[in-house]
Amino acid sequence: MAEPAGHSSGALGSGRLRGVLGVDSGGSGLRIAVARADDAEARPPAARTSPEPVRTGPAGIDADHMLSQLLPMAEELRREAGVHGFAAVCVGAAGMATLGDDLRARLPAALAAAFGVHHLALAADAVTAYAGALGQRPGAVVAAGTGMIALGTDLTTEGGWRRADGWGHLLGDCGGGAWIGRAGLEAAMRAHDGRPGGSAALLARAEAMFGPVAGLPGALYPRPDRPAVLASFAPEVARCAAEDDPAALGIVQAAAGHIADAAAAVCPPGTGTAVACTGGLFGLGEPLLAPLRTALAERLPDARPAAAAGSPLDGALTIAAALAGDRLTLPADARLLQITRPAPG
Repeated sequence: MAEPAGHSSGALGSGRLRGVLGVDSGGSGLRIAVARADDAEARPPAARTSPEPVRTGPAGIDADHMLSQLLPMAEELRREAGVHGFAAVCVGAAGMATLGDDLRARLPAALAAAFGVHHLALAADAVTAYAGALGQRPGAVVAAGTGMIALGTDLTTEGGWRRADGWGHLLGDCGGGAWIGRAGLEAAMRAHDGRPGGSAALLARAEAMFGPVAGLPGALYPRPDRPAVLASFAPEVARCAAEDDPAALGIVQAAAGHIADAAAAVCPPGTGTAVACTGGLFGLGEPLLAPLRTALAERLPDARPAAAAGSPLDGALTIAAALAGDRLTLPADARLLQITRPAPG
């Protein structure tokens, strides 16, 4: 049987240049990046994107579907980067904590066979978002897009990871894009009915996007991508808030409060602890950011706001590089950040 690409009889050495692979899997598709293990944080990585999200099924996230996309892209990037395999890989995936059993069962052997992988991290997307934003520093990170989750750590084994929200659009994700969009559409429906708390401005924008709002429940409820559809209305809420619409202002202020509550719930104690926000939601701009700054200052007066250094894909590459160099300090966790050492085939 031919030796797999980069597989060198299980040896990390043997004089062959090896790389690290970062993977970010979410609702918008699959993104991967490859860098040389010896300068993963110094040289821009080579990257590829597949717009097709990895499927989920009865066994959770579908490992076969992920591998069918991941392996060919990784092989292309391996050749482009001029490396002979991957010393370490980090796969960050939305739903890893609760839907990742198939990935945990299948990926270690598959990546070892394909690329001679010696170190593998399987991470929740919140962990790769954390690593992308703060690296391996203690602190708290809020990752918000369609949903919203906060994660914090003091980097100690005893402290581990602290999580708040991220429970999905039916049970939580308070302050995220779907939450804001749903609240905005509720205000539109109130205006349509003539009930208190409505917004004529939001009603007009809802009808411009979706047509007559009386037909919206029938069009929205059966859709499998309902959270994304709700979140698509969040920018309209922000625009109405920028125009001083009272209902929209109240929605974004409440969202800012929910986000700050989550950050405060996970932030390690201490003066100067870094708190960062990352994700597409914060592209809504000042209508959300201004009340969020106020809310964070009220709830975390001793914390230090920090700009997110990079994306979840950057975080996956950071974790992989740290694994390859035996310098990973982020806490291991059976669900949030599982470290395995696949046996080479």
